[in-house]
Amino acid sequence: MGFKRFGKSMVLGAFALVAALQLGMHQTGAERMTVRLALTNYPAQMKQLRQLDLDVAGVSIPHQTVDVVVSREEAQKLQSLGYHFALMKSTTARATPDSRYQTPESIAAALQKYAAAYPNLAQVMSVGKSLEGRDIWAIKITSNVAEPNASKPRIFFNGMHHAREVMSVEIPLDTINTLLTGYGKDAKVTHWVDANEIWILPMFNVDGNHKVWTSDTMWRKNARGGYGVDINRNYPFKWNSCNGSSGNQSAEDYRGPSGGSEPETQVMMSAIQKIRPVFSISYHSYSEIVIYPFGCEGEHTPTKEVVEGIGAELAAKIVSDDQSGHYTAGTAPELLYSVDGGDIDWMYHEYSVIPYVIEVNSDDQGFQPAYEDWRDQTVSRVKPGWQMLLDRLDGPSIHGQVKNVAGTGVSKATLHIVRVSGGDEFVQDYPARDDGYYDVILPQGKYTITFSAPGVSPQEQTVTVGSTRVEL
Repeated sequence: MGFKRFGKSMVLGAFALVAALQLGMHQTGAERMTVRLALTNYPAQMKQLRQLDLDVAGVSIPHQTVDVVVSREEAQKLQSLGYHFALMKSTTARATPDSRYQTPESIAAALQKYAAAYPNLAQVMSVGKSLEGRDIWAIKITSNVAEPNASKPRIFFNGMHHAREVMSVEIPLDTINTLLTGYGKDAKVTHWVDANEIWILPMFNVDGNHKVWTSDTMWRKNARGGYGVDINRNYPFKWNSCNGSSGNQSAEDYRGPSGGSEPETQVMMSAIQKIRPVFSISYHSYSEIVIYPFGCEGEHTPTKEVVEGIGAELAAKIVSDDQSGHYTAGTAPELLYSVDGGDIDWMYHEYSVIPYVIEVNSDDQGFQPAYEDWRDQTVSRVKPGWQMLLDRLDGPSIHGQVKNVAGTGVSKATLHIVRVSGGDEFVQDYPARDDGYYDVILPQGKYTITFSAPGVSPQEQTVTVGSTRVEL
């Protein structure tokens, strides 16, 4: 499904574009073609493309190009605006993805098989239902999984917010396989599983994926009506706030009628509320980038030293498909365009989760690369990233539980954290879990921490955070 790169200087004229579009009949009957635009002013032109409500498929930061899925009319509009079309392909180069990619049914079966093979390490559960009533499956991996241990830090991985991005499911599946088959054989894997709760939701958009296999290989959204809602523009925080989504039902980034309107969005929010992970990775494709909050232009997290620092480390761990470099990290406006109503912004704002989107594969591979050629390569190259986050759970941080005098965990407790020496100003307000537990990733330094909860007097503690986790 990927492009073939013939050289940076190749530009197709208008007559070639029209001829190619005539070959690009979409399965629903509309002419569609993915074209690559060579940008001369990347930030300004990316912003313009967003304003045109176009289906932006992916980018190449090194080559300053962007792929868009267009109709004949949209292509003519882009040409009238002065865009150059460099390389193109039909969206129907393959009727469906390679049959070895996952369906909702195969995912359910695979997770059940893992749980049956590793009953002491894995539990499978439906975290909720999709719009069309399909189960959304997740797996919890930890030692002695049947005996809950609330003190363990949690981490969360998920794939396929967008249905056509079939590779985004394979990395969570590889994570499951690596952890379960390596336990007791690999010392690092054994430690990760013993010390933490690892939650993995491989296929989130089950209804959309069903449409990819049955009616439209390029379907992106959920199954709402005949148009669909982009689940990753539907989260309540900053919903429809900065021109980072569309109010047009036919647009690929249609935000829905209100924030949190979609049952899938509600399932994810409920899962995050219950799990309360320290880190989250949401896998997408394609562009070879790592995105961190916030999605609106000029906005950064109050804890950017941690969020953006780890994001840069994460990107540096993942080698690009052509092996010429590594992924690029940044906020969505820095790398693409503004995004509002996204999952990572909501997770950070609501629960101080440190969340990332990883867009895997290059523009040469696209949404549905040949399975045999790219599946194992991709999961292998991305693996150092998620493994780094598991290692980072043992790094500079504080861990503990806010308790009352009876030794019971306190609900609705908050931590006000201020670095008093050892680095630049760093202030964070962190909401503890409902059972009082907290896991806060911090830069090294000396901190004053004020613990507060309704109906009790605040308590203050001073702690020095070095290179490892501090147990309070």
